[in-house]
Parts: sequence; C-alpha cells; structure tokens
Amino acid sequence: MRNIICLLLAAAVSPAQQAIDNYLSTLAESAFRARSEVVLKLTRAEAEKRREEIRAKILAQIGGYPSTKSPLNARITGAFQRNGYRVENVIYESLPRFYVTANLYLPQGPGPFPALIGVAGHSNNGKASATYQHVWISMAKRGYVVLAIDPPGQGERLETLDKFTNIPRAGAGTSEHTHNGMQLLLTGAHIARYESWDGVRAFDYLASRKEVDAKRIAVAGNSGGGTQAAYLSVLDPRLAAIVSSCYMTSWKELWYKPGPQDAEQVFPGFLKDHLDFPDFAFAAAPRPFMMTTAIRDFFPIEGARRTRDEIRSFFRLFDVEAKAGYFEFDDTHGWSKPRREAAYRFFDQWLKGTGTDGAEPELTTEPEQLLYAAPRGQVLATMEGETTQSINAREAMAMYPKRTAAAKGVTRGLIEARLKLDANQPRFHESTLDPQANPKAPVIVALNATKADTAEMRAAGHAVLSIQFPSSDPTRAGYTSQYQTASRAFLVGRTLLGLQVADVLKAIDGIADPARIRLYGRGNAAVVALHAAALSPKVSSVALEAMPLSYLAITQAKLHRGLVEIIVPGILKDYDLPDLAAAIAPRPVYLTDTRDPAGIPLLEAPVRAAYPKSHVQYRPEGWTFAKVYEAWLR
Repeated sequence: MRNIICLLLAAAVSPAQQAIDNYLSTLAESAFRARSEVVLKLTRAEAEKRREEIRAKILAQIGGYPSTKSPLNARITGAFQRNGYRVENVIYESLPRFYVTANLYLPQGPGPFPALIGVAGHSNNGKASATYQHVWISMAKRGYVVLAIDPPGQGERLETLDKFTNIPRAGAGTSEHTHNGMQLLLTGAHIARYESWDGVRAFDYLASRKEVDAKRIAVAGNSGGGTQAAYLSVLDPRLAAIVSSCYMTSWKELWYKPGPQDAEQVFPGFLKDHLDFPDFAFAAAPRPFMMTTAIRDFFPIEGARRTRDEIRSFFRLFDVEAKAGYFEFDDTHGWSKPRREAAYRFFDQWLKGTGTDGAEPELTTEPEQLLYAAPRGQVLATMEGETTQSINAREAMAMYPKRTAAAKGVTRGLIEARLKLDANQPRFHESTLDPQANPKAPVIVALNATKADTAEMRAAGHAVLSIQFPSSDPTRAGYTSQYQTASRAFLVGRTLLGLQVADVLKAIDGIADPARIRLYGRGNAAVVALHAAALSPKVSSVALEAMPLSYLAITQAKLHRGLVEIIVPGILKDYDLPDLAAAIAPRPVYLTDTRDPAGIPLLEAPVRAAYPKSHVQYRPEGWTFAKVYEAWLR
C-alpha cells in the first residue's frame, strides 16, 4: 500500500523533489523504529520519566513559554440569558495587549461547576461555528461552565485583516496560521506556542471565576481544536481531562498521505526527538484522555487505532487503562453528533462520576454577531492590539543585536549546524556541465536561472552547470508540495534549504577545475547560492538576483509570499543573509533587484544599508543578462 502511495506522490512532484521526499522518508522510518524500540519496553519508572521528557521537548520545540504571567485584564463586553444558562462575551489578554475573544457559558444553579476550555477547529468564525456552539451549549445545559475561545487567525482574531474590506489578506484559519507560522519559526518561536498559551491563560481565567471548580477544568476541541487540546494535555498539567476529536493519528500513516498539515501541527525536530501522537496522551497520564475519531477522516484511521493501542498500553502501566478513552464513528472529518455525545459521556464519567447516555438535546444556536466580544467582531478593526506577527517582530528586533554573528562572525560550523547539513546525503538534482567556448572563462553554477540567461552565460564563453529547484508558487494557498517537503524536513530535524545547499556544494566539488567558479542564484535560489558561497572557498564571486532582503525583514513584514523553502527555524539567533555576504568579502557579491518579503523590488537605499560592501544594481525591464552583469561576466 505504501509503495502505491509513494508512486502517487511521485506523479505530483518533480523527480528531484521526490528524491528528497524519499530521503526524508528514510529518516522518518528510522525515527519510527527507534521510538518503537523504546516505547514497547517501557517500565512504569521509565514511563514516568518519559512524561517529563515529552513536556520538556515539546516546550523547547515551540520556543518556550513566558517566564511570568502578565495580568489577564479580563472584561465582560456583553451578556444574554437563555433557558438554563447565561452567556457572557469576554476579552482577556493572554499576553500584554494580545486580546483573546471568548464566550463564557454559565449554567443555572449553585456552583462551583466543572468547566471546559472549548478550543475551536479551523472554522473561519472560530468559537461561533454552529457545530461548536452545539458543544458549548450542550455542556452548559449539562452543568458545565464553558469558556470557548477564538484562536489567532480565526473568528474575531483575524491577524492579517484588511481594514477596508474586513477580509484577511493571508486567508483565515490554516492559511493565516501557516503564513504567520513561517515568520515565527525564524526566531525559534511557533504558532502553537501562542495557541496553547491562550489555553493556559483560559484555565487561569476560569480558575478566577467563583462559579468554577478549579480542580475540574477540562479541554476539548475538534480538528485544529483537537490539535490544541492534545498540546494542552502536555503543556498544562492542571487540566483534569482531555478530549481530542478528529486529530489523533500516527505519523507513520500521516507522513505518506495526506502528509504534514498546517504550521501549528509541524514541530521542528518532533520525529527526530522520537515523538509521535501517542506522546500527547502519555504526558497526560494518569489524567483521563479521550480520542474521538472518524473512520473516513483524512487523518488516517489506521494511525488512530495504532495510537489508541499505544495509549492503552501506556495507561496500563499506571493502572488507569479505563481513562484511555476511545470512540470512532463511520463518517468523515468533523465534530459530528456521535463524537460530541461520546465527549459528554466521557466528561460526565470523569468529572462528575456519573454514567450517562450523553444524549445531546435539541437546541438553537446563536447568530454569530450576538457572540461578538470585540466591537464589530474583529479585534484589529477597533482595538490597537498585538498579533503573533507583531510580537514576533519585536522579539526579532531584540534578538538581532545578540545574534551569534554580531559578536563572533559567521563560521562554517555555525552555518552547518543551523541548516542541519548532512554531508552523507545523496545528490537530488541532476545537472550537466556544458563546456565553455573560452577555456579561460570561469565556470558558472547557475541556480534557477532562466533559459535565456543561461544561454547568455554560454554566449559569453562560460561553461554553465545549471540546477533547477522547485519554487513555491506565491499565488497558491494550502499545502503545496514544497510546503509539505519543507515540513517533512523540519519534522526529521533537517531543513529544505540545507538539503539544497548541500546539493550545490556537491556539484561544486564535482567540477574538475575548481579554481575559477562563479555562482548565480535567482529568487529563493539566491539564498541557496549565498549560503553555498559562504561555505565554499572555491567560489570566487556570487551574483544574487531577486533575493529577499533578509530574514529580519521577513519577520517585520505584515505579508510575505512564496518563501517556505528558505525558512530555517531559529536562524536569527545565529545569523542573517547580510552576515553571510559580509563573511564572503573580499570576494565580490552582486545584488540585483533585491526584493521585499512580498516579492516587490526594493529601492537602492535599504539594500545598500543592509549590504554596504556588496555591488547593488538594478535590472530594468528588457535589459539582457549580458548588459546587467557585464562586469561580473568579465
């Protein structure tokens, strides 16, 4: 079956990209085997140790949490009464001026009540989705306080909101998570860091309410909400019970089809560190943890069943196998009524100690507008608040003067460590060296050069070794093949940029006469060329056309496009692109039509400011390669 899947994947991508995916799959399979060897032999003492290791590893992978908790500054912005419960519209600050919009459902009668943190899946309207309202209202009617929250990028918290159209420019939900998630990775942060911290502070808010029994606070969500629930089971040990719907599977199945999903679900080094879906529940033990699944979900049911069995074995070590809940239903992805009712039964059993059928009553959901906590239903439309991008941009600026290169310069070891270079990797991209007409002319290694430009290089007498990398299409949203390849690389502790740089270095080493090599790169391939030139003393000069200005600039931009293949987790802790150019000096570096993060050509001044020792030039429309690069070709 897996061979068939691999063939289907191969048909959708280039041979070189398929070769990279096969290489990454080999690393993943090795990680799966190594983890299984450990997990299958766990003793209780080892299981207790593993719980703590899981939390430490995941916390590190998402960039850690703040050392202190800032004031919540919670306020109620509206309220209404319904039969059997009351709803309060609430805003709190999980970080200073990072506003979380929420709805608090309060049952009638004497408290304190058990409570639920309701985390929304990838619905554009977040917590106000009619499907999710069924859960919040049903739980309130069953005697639970519910705090339903919007994640960043959904509901009332669209982070790339166009104030004129009220439309998110990067798209809502998964699109915005992945867009902002790429920027966050550059500082070593992660979109899941912000989502889960919102949940930690949701617990704090519930615990502050007199209506809530703080010892009986649970979390539940579906899809993206199931993701958040699983993370919180690891990152907030105060939770009394967890239900994750339509998320839990196994990476051994998910890896091949449908592959990595949005940025919140891809932790750098997750598989390398021998983690998998069951570890979310492992960290929760002996607290009750339930998986609810769909047989026809795109999250593979075979993986869910594999994970179910692992969780039961792990919980058995603590004599609490009954707390490893599992429910599956023969339908498709979503928080359908059977899965909702399974969650009600589970919470009644473990938070109330009662056995119920979990039947969901007939109910009426509310108009989305009635549930607005922010004026006009969007935080950014009326409140001068923070976003994940703005917080990360400020952290990047604070980090920048402290980066390793600022104090010690750029070394080969620093670059290799950050790119996760593997000297033993195979070659992925085919290249042919065409002999030069002029034997004295340098060889040009051309990365993503156009056919016309390559022809002009040859016409000038140069031998050309041409390599074409697949490029992200900036007009496409969703999980492109390049995004999934980059994500697979992150999961196994590699980077797509590092794989490409290593390929270029091998190509350079294969050139018979290494004394006269020049390197050219266009677009994102210019970033590959810059790294390769910094690592190889054989490169006498480098020309970089249409290259993004810097990683720092990417963190500062409200919008960026088509940059996934050059993203390197945590790179700004060590160095930036201008640091590489400075390290290459006195070898010449030519910068042509340098771009901002959205792909727009920049004026000369900011480029010269960032690259004071480089040759900065333009390529006006219609100008030939030979005319623009006359000095470089000589």
